Amino acid sequence: MPPIPPSPTPRIVIYYQTQHHPDGTPCSILPIITQPNIAVTHVNLAAIHLNDPPGHITLNDHVPSDPRYITLWAELQVLQASGVKVLGMLGGAAKGSFTRLDLDEATFEEYYCPLRDLIRQRGLDGLDLDVEEPMTLAGIIRLIDRLKSDFGQDFIITLAPVAAALISDNPEHNLSGFNYEALEVMRGKQIAWYNTQFYCGWGDVSRTDGYDFMIARGYPAEKIVIGMVTNPGNGSGWVPFEMLQEVLITLKSRYPGFGGVMGWEYFNSLPGDRERPWEWSEFMTKNLRDGFPTATSAAANSGASASALQNKQNPFLFADQDPKAEKEEAPLPKQFAYYSDSNTEV
Repeated sequence: MPPIPPSPTPRIVIYYQTQHHPDGTPCSILPIITQPNIAVTHVNLAAIHLNDPPGHITLNDHVPSDPRYITLWAELQVLQASGVKVLGMLGGAAKGSFTRLDLDEATFEEYYCPLRDLIRQRGLDGLDLDVEEPMTLAGIIRLIDRLKSDFGQDFIITLAPVAAALISDNPEHNLSGFNYEALEVMRGKQIAWYNTQFYCGWGDVSRTDGYDFMIARGYPAEKIVIGMVTNPGNGSGWVPFEMLQEVLITLKSRYPGFGGVMGWEYFNSLPGDRERPWEWSEFMTKNLRDGFPTATSAAANSGASASALQNKQNPFLFADQDPKAEKEEAPLPKQFAYYSDSNTEV
């Protein structure tokens, strides 16, 4: 198969799961296109779940056709008409969807076909596969192949691994079960990029080390979108904007094809919080897509060549350890909670 057409980088990706305010009124996503100086490229609608029996699909806690989502679906169409790509996010912290898609062929068809029909009905531009439960490599490949077969090469398929899964081969540092390095070798041409979770103990966006190590392992810079929480209430690992700005400047200078950023999630994004959540996108647009300093020589600015990065220590090993030595494993980060419409008080 030919590779999917590249998308402009750096991308600005927003996860949109909390779609209503506590009083039940819609939390509009439209300001990302109506407010000035914002260039969001993709919105990931979260979270689609495949439940029992087959065909019982929910968007968070309700069926997608629930009247509460009338405004949501209409606004997403406006985004698409304005050039923003809208993807569905499948899975996430609520387990079960990928377990059901990882069974025998007949069972796969029973659960997959209603998902396919939902994608068609809502005109989604792609699907973000957030596999946070054990799944086989063969199972994720079957799902990717089927999506490409049904929707064509322009259909966007992304995955959302924790950062540790692209840094370490230790299965305890990977929520998905399958090996992402093997997946990239076997189906990399069909995967647009990775929305990599650098938060909740799985990565650190206050430093470039994790991203550097991923590139040293062979992942293309244009396929690594660095993910962050947009508010300390959305999970641990929030980084102040001054520090974050320095990291983004460094990555953009060091890697001309830098894949971009993603934020979990929209409704309470700082600095505007719930009153002005679009300001996070404004900050990212200013720093990623306007007037970023361009390196005359990426290698000179970074002070690190590809060969030097190959020798860089895995950030998931302790600082004073030899990477080849057998040492005690770093502690597994604790689980964290996703917030949805039924849990918005953070």
